[in-house]
Amino acid sequence: MLRSVLSFFGAIFSWFVTASFFIALTLGAIFWIYSRDLPSHETLAQYTPKTISRIYSGEGRLIDEFAEERRLFVPIEEIPDLVKHAFISAEDKNFYSHPGYDVRGIVGAAWQAVASRGSSVRGASTITQQVMKNFLLSSDRSVERKVKELILASRLERTLDKDQILELYLNEIFLGQNSFGVAAAAQTYFNKSLTELAPHEAAMLAAMPQAPGRYHPVTAKERVTERRNYVLREMWQNGYIDEATYQSEAKLPLKSVQNGDYPAFRQQLPPRDYFTDEIRRQLSAQFGNEEFFGGGLTIRATVDPDLQSAAADALRQALEQYDRGTGVWRGTRETIPADQLTDEAAWRGALWQAKVPRDIPGWHPAVVLEVGASDARIGIEGIEEDADGHWIPAADVQWARKRGPDGRLGPRAKVAGDLLTVGDVVLVRAMTQDGDGSFIRWTLRQVPEIQGGFMAMDVNTGRVLSMQGGFSYQSSVFNRATQAQRQPGSSFKPFVYAAALDNNYTPATIVVDEPISINTPFGLWEPKNSSGKHYGPTPLRTGIEMSRNLMTIRIAQDIGMERVAEYAERFGVYDDLKPFLANALGAQETTLFKMVAAYAMFANGGERVEPTLVDRVQDRRGRTIYRHDQRVCETCGQQALPAGQGPVIDTNRERVMDAVTAYQLTSMLEGAVERGSGSGVDLPVPIAGKTGTTNDAKDVWFIGYSSNIVAGCYLGYDQPRSLGENAYGGTLCVPVFNAFMRQAVAEFGGTEFAVPPGGYWVKIDRSTGQRLSDDASGPNVVAEYFRDGTDPDWGSPLIVSGFGDGEVVLPWQAGAESGSGTSITTSTGERRVIPRQTDFGTMSSGGLY
Repeated sequence: MLRSVLSFFGAIFSWFVTASFFIALTLGAIFWIYSRDLPSHETLAQYTPKTISRIYSGEGRLIDEFAEERRLFVPIEEIPDLVKHAFISAEDKNFYSHPGYDVRGIVGAAWQAVASRGSSVRGASTITQQVMKNFLLSSDRSVERKVKELILASRLERTLDKDQILELYLNEIFLGQNSFGVAAAAQTYFNKSLTELAPHEAAMLAAMPQAPGRYHPVTAKERVTERRNYVLREMWQNGYIDEATYQSEAKLPLKSVQNGDYPAFRQQLPPRDYFTDEIRRQLSAQFGNEEFFGGGLTIRATVDPDLQSAAADALRQALEQYDRGTGVWRGTRETIPADQLTDEAAWRGALWQAKVPRDIPGWHPAVVLEVGASDARIGIEGIEEDADGHWIPAADVQWARKRGPDGRLGPRAKVAGDLLTVGDVVLVRAMTQDGDGSFIRWTLRQVPEIQGGFMAMDVNTGRVLSMQGGFSYQSSVFNRATQAQRQPGSSFKPFVYAAALDNNYTPATIVVDEPISINTPFGLWEPKNSSGKHYGPTPLRTGIEMSRNLMTIRIAQDIGMERVAEYAERFGVYDDLKPFLANALGAQETTLFKMVAAYAMFANGGERVEPTLVDRVQDRRGRTIYRHDQRVCETCGQQALPAGQGPVIDTNRERVMDAVTAYQLTSMLEGAVERGSGSGVDLPVPIAGKTGTTNDAKDVWFIGYSSNIVAGCYLGYDQPRSLGENAYGGTLCVPVFNAFMRQAVAEFGGTEFAVPPGGYWVKIDRSTGQRLSDDASGPNVVAEYFRDGTDPDWGSPLIVSGFGDGEVVLPWQAGAESGSGTSITTSTGERRVIPRQTDFGTMSSGGLY
């Protein structure tokens, strides 16, 4: 009997040992098979997570940020214990004691699944296992992934210590709302740093990993609150907080940015604009999208926030003024269904969803709630309703006409109902008294159809101080300062004159202003001055001051369009300027960005300057990987500088034009501002500049500069069409330049333009080009700077004609023949006659082109 019993138990034992052997062998084989092709866990020792790239202004203020995964990396020693304890309690309470996997947790989860017959299944992954899944494995639910997870987790525990593993976890984990890592999540949900979190807030963050896509603090508020309180209870039971703290924290309501309890972090930043988006475009091209959006770059921008606001305001005012002058109402083309207008909460929610720009200072989205006999009642986003309601009076719509279904303009509006219908989404602004700012009424606004660009930069460093690429970034992200290819018109002419001055021309060179006819493959081309007139032989200075087309073409023909193209490409205006004479008048398209940068080289004396929106870029470790300013300080290494002496800076910049030429051109462009098409410039410092207006006024330009700042503007429709008979660079763009430069001059000042060595002064008559005595004065007298070694033959000056021109009658000869001038003695002792009045043989007002 005993033998039978022993034999029975021996058989059972043998079976058990054999089964255990084969189970162990099978498990070993499984683990061996799955461990062969696993990714290397050692890469985690060099963990570089995707983190936010941030842009700061020159003053160090955060102005924008870009990220694929919104993450702020925080070293483990800077993460408060409260946050660590919350996540350990929620996800892995045995974290500091297990070897990477929790056997008790696995058994408990398996028992629960069996007991509930699969209806209640909970995870048993440790924090170490979750790190492996997040970094090296997929998220699919399979036995294979679990086995690989266990293998890698045990390996990782032998490679990194617990704090290093926890650092990886807390910085990598997704917590909803595009927030990765605890620091970004604290900012997203509470607008707080980690050190500012209360226990119930840390517990809410720790509640999110279970279901970050479903646990939304608004739509799933009860579930999130329940999970938060579970985490708080676990923290108490694990000894991380006391019972009183648990009880008090669990009773608190769930608060978050999403529920409106805290201001959103993004609201503390200025709205994204053309400047920071252009930085994004340029740096992502330079460093690659992956590095820019995930490299945690620290970018110091060149923008001056005050000047950026001034540029945006000035451009918007000009665009809106022109658009309002057309008298056409377009509105926003957004509507809200009538059934949502009876309930205030409903219409406010629908209005919040309306796709209208919200980055225009002082403008508010609104919806038409009621249209009366003459006025219209509106509900305004962000403005509380009052007993009387908010109204658009009839007087505010009488400037506009509305297009009918057939596209034709209707009659001018008389009452609000002529433009508005119930449910229309509109933009409004408060009209106030100029004196005390008191409220008058609400007034309708609309995004103009006309667009434009503006840019300003430092002429010596190339630092772009402001850039506005359109009326509103939120209504159109297309940057017209850098991306729009437009015809510069006469604003290109200075490059023709620069090429001429570097090729034996002087400001007193006489150029014939007479009709030109040229046969082209497309027919006869007969360019004209904007006035439709021609003015005979005229000094070079007058040609650019009065923007004479015919003179410019003769100059380009004389020196050769190939030489003009060489200069334009040297200055960076074009990559490849075609050598056609029409291009001397700015017919080939370029960008405002390139034109402004090229004008800066006139202003700084002819040295190359590269425009930049970024001073410096640092990587996540603080190492500088890009610096714009490459100048060398030659004396900064000295222990002390001599009294009254500043540091010596070697600009080490390429010279693109002769310094004397640069000054001569600047002097002539000062004349264009004082007497020519830019005469609307009204600033307290010397300004040089040039307007541009293309055929049919499809584009209008003005680019001008002081001794330290260059700024440029262009206006035009995105689909080019005429702006009208009265549209010129001097009437539309010069006011923008004035408004901006008044603030720029107040901040940066300005001086007379520096005169380089290598020349001498001569007074001439700007109407005739004749030399005058050194003490001559009068409206026609101008002091001209001539290059050393050039001594014009004042009796027989250089005359540029061509195109079959006949005998050239010089201005003073024409005046002498008519007997209508004054006889004077020049500094050489010769007698000359200065005409009393300008005529076709002398000078008249030229075109604005």
